[in-house]
Amino acid sequence: MTPHALQGTDPDTVEGALRDRDPLPGTGGFAGTLPDGRVVRDALGRYPVFTERGDPTNAGSDPTELDEPVGLPAGHVRSADGDERVWTLPNPEPYADGATAVAALREAIERSAGAVPGAGLAVAFSGGVDSALVAARCPDAPLYVAGFPDSPDVRAARETARLLGRVDDLQVVTLDGAAVREHAATIARATGRTNPMDIAIAIPLVAVAGRARGDGCTRLAVGQGADELFGGYDKVARAPDDPRVEADSVRGAARELVGGLPDQLERDVLALRAAGVEPAAPLLHDRVVRVALGLPGRLLVNGRGERKVALRRAARAWLPDRVAFRGKRAAQYGSRTARELDRLAREAGYERSAGGHVARFVADLAGDVPAVGAP
Repeated sequence: MTPHALQGTDPDTVEGALRDRDPLPGTGGFAGTLPDGRVVRDALGRYPVFTERGDPTNAGSDPTELDEPVGLPAGHVRSADGDERVWTLPNPEPYADGATAVAALREAIERSAGAVPGAGLAVAFSGGVDSALVAARCPDAPLYVAGFPDSPDVRAARETARLLGRVDDLQVVTLDGAAVREHAATIARATGRTNPMDIAIAIPLVAVAGRARGDGCTRLAVGQGADELFGGYDKVARAPDDPRVEADSVRGAARELVGGLPDQLERDVLALRAAGVEPAAPLLHDRVVRVALGLPGRLLVNGRGERKVALRRAARAWLPDRVAFRGKRAAQYGSRTARELDRLAREAGYERSAGGHVARFVADLAGDVPAVGAP
């Protein structure tokens, strides 16, 4: 990142958001350096930014280009005086009427996904409602799925492409052990992470991004953020009885998971950039986030345990019910990358009983893994 560079929006928009303390000023996220030297990162952390330890004026979007990179937390401004939190996500009163909420969400998705520029765009497409929504609103972009042969994600992507009439647009990136090794090392070097969950989640993304980049695409549209915003996780559906969340309600649990998005998005953005593409996440645009934060618990998870209720209802405007209401496994399981990482680590002699066997395997694959410091 060059001095005074700002990604995602213009300095005037950020200055206005700072003046008004507006956490959702109508952007898809932003991070970088303002003309006065302050470094900023939006409230949801959709773009990562780092500074050199001890020198807050030396900022960059790639931690590997700094000697001692220190990440800026979401919603903060960094200056010579230190870090200050200036934006916190709103906690609005929930919608009283479900039909009004779904209509508002539908409009927000239509505007946000439909506004993604089509030049050089591809779609990461695993066949579930999130990526299918993005694909439906980006009808001219090719679709890419990565997974082991006959993995759940590959099967779902093929079926959904058929239901959408886009079989000819779908490219399947077949994974194997060699590809998993290569991508795991790339992700570790780009992000400074070796833990199995981060690596397994990012491998399908990096595989898709690499193929799309080879085909001439420079941007990858993704469905990231939908599970967190719309109640897609089992631990949210089970709140308050699931020990993995502290919240005492479904709505509170969803908001708790939204708080983890900045860390996840940092991983995804850095990994995709290492593969040569820039991500576009229309379901994380401010207008979509604003509606999502106002959804009542019953529109996240209903009494039958159905998750992402409002999102699925909104999706019916563009998707057949078989796609809109399909359940789907998480990417690391649907692509079977988590299983393969475990197998490769054990095959290489890293014993599961010793603990951390996959992380140690990945660290050795990557060699020099950068350390990204906490502020």
